[in-house]
Amino acid sequence: MASFAPAPPVSGIVAPLFSPPSSAAVAPVRLRLANAALRRLWTKGWATMPSLDPGQLIEKAAAKARAAPDDDRSGWKRRLELLCDDLERHAQLSDVGRTIAHGQLVSALASRFRAHALWRRQPGIAARPFAAPIVIVGQMRSGSTRMQRLLACDPRLTYTRFFESWNPIPGAVADGRAPGAIDARKLKGQVGLTMARLLNPDFSAIHPTSWQAPDEEIGLHSLSIYGSAFEAQWRVPAHTAAVEQEDAVPVYREFRQLLQTLCWLRGAAPARPWILKVPQFTQDLAALLQVFPDARLIHLHRDPAEVVASATTLVCNQMRIQSHEVDPAWVEAEWARKVRLRTERVAMARARSSAPEVDVGYHDVTRDWAGEMERVYRMLRLPLTAGVLARMRRYMETSASTHRPRHGDARARSGAAAALARETG
Repeated sequence: MASFAPAPPVSGIVAPLFSPPSSAAVAPVRLRLANAALRRLWTKGWATMPSLDPGQLIEKAAAKARAAPDDDRSGWKRRLELLCDDLERHAQLSDVGRTIAHGQLVSALASRFRAHALWRRQPGIAARPFAAPIVIVGQMRSGSTRMQRLLACDPRLTYTRFFESWNPIPGAVADGRAPGAIDARKLKGQVGLTMARLLNPDFSAIHPTSWQAPDEEIGLHSLSIYGSAFEAQWRVPAHTAAVEQEDAVPVYREFRQLLQTLCWLRGAAPARPWILKVPQFTQDLAALLQVFPDARLIHLHRDPAEVVASATTLVCNQMRIQSHEVDPAWVEAEWARKVRLRTERVAMARARSSAPEVDVGYHDVTRDWAGEMERVYRMLRLPLTAGVLARMRRYMETSASTHRPRHGDARARSGAAAALARETG
């Protein structure tokens, strides 16, 4: 149900991070200590302050990947320049935030360069068949994780695993070497989650997951220096505007090839449909449908004021991890604008599309998840078998037992959230 931005990379690892109110007393102490430790290291000359210069980030990432930067056909270099300028001028990064930003960008760029190096050696990957995907189209905080994980209970379908989203290309394979006995991506995913839980004691209750759990493809978008992972944790207005205004089709062509690559790396037959889930799809649905014309769409709906209130809480908490100052009123207004923009773009794309689709309400799933999944499966033209239904029931029971607190209760809606509710209600 959430869109979680990455936490501090550890050896290039990225993992979601969110600090809830119950961690308020713990996280600030740890953050103050971490900021003080970093500042001391830099002041004493024991470590170098991480750079946010685009050229230096590219150089470091290329050395890490042992691969040259690719020809820029998707606009990633311009987006990187805008993002780095925003980070320096607008994000008000703390020392921890600067370290996180540097690590995330180096990791994303290194993964990008590895992918393109692999594609140059294995051009046939781009020609691999890719079964008609099942695309979950929903705003952040609209129940998209719940829908993804319900569908992931079906062994006839497949999905992106947590470690694949954030570390899609094994270094050995990208270098043309035989893969080792241990897939380092899995180890990085586990260590990254451990670090996230160390910084945030309530992480497991907020977003129960594991290195191999179904997860959204937000990490794949990051390889193109694209998507909401960045704006959900930093104030980056120029980069946000560029992502909203640019033609997203080249990014989604790369996105498709990354999915084909994951399938190739698994050695799996491409017959199983992939469950795709990123809230960014609501902004880019028209471009996504150009690249995946056979997609089946599951449209999720939740009261927009609830979405804005919940997103505001989530984004503010993520920003507080990395920034000296956070303006909740600005965050609320910005995400109200984002919700409005994405609602309009979905409506325009649907008006021009003939894709199979179904509409599902957030509270309808809460009341009768089995009935709603029956409707989804009718659209997919798949029988909802007793075995799959039993797996879904176990997931829902487990999820209920670890249910996290509600973020941004709509009863406390104010400002932009309330205005949006009146406008769309």
